[in-house]
Amino acid sequence: MGLTYVRATIANPRRPKQTARVRLLIDSGAMYSVVPASLLRRLGIKPGRTMSFILADGTEIQRSLGEALFRINGEKGTSPVIFGEDGDSILLGSVSLEVLGFMLDPFKRELRPLPMMLAPHLPVR
Repeated sequence: MGLTYVRATIANPRRPKQTARVRLLIDSGAMYSVVPASLLRRLGIKPGRTMSFILADGTEIQRSLGEALFRINGEKGTSPVIFGEDGDSILLGSVSLEVLGFMLDPFKRELRPLPMMLAPHLPVR
């Protein structure tokens, strides 16, 4: 299994014309995307809260979260984003993938449209 990267444009949802291009490692096992804090601050994205995360070795860390506008392959959507610190990987996580309507094809190592399904209306009894 290899690594899959994608180029994305990131913006502040409140100022969508000010953008930055980034190369993100697609990590469908990660919940949230991670972008360097310095880039997010430069775009005027502010942290809304701080959360605890557990690393693979069991270490607990704290990171700030904000909201960013992601544009990939003609699709766009806002998603939570972690303010990455030195040593953090730059990632595209599963929440951002789903918001944009994509899934990772692990065999071809490319983004595919995510099948969108709606449940039929069931009568209440």
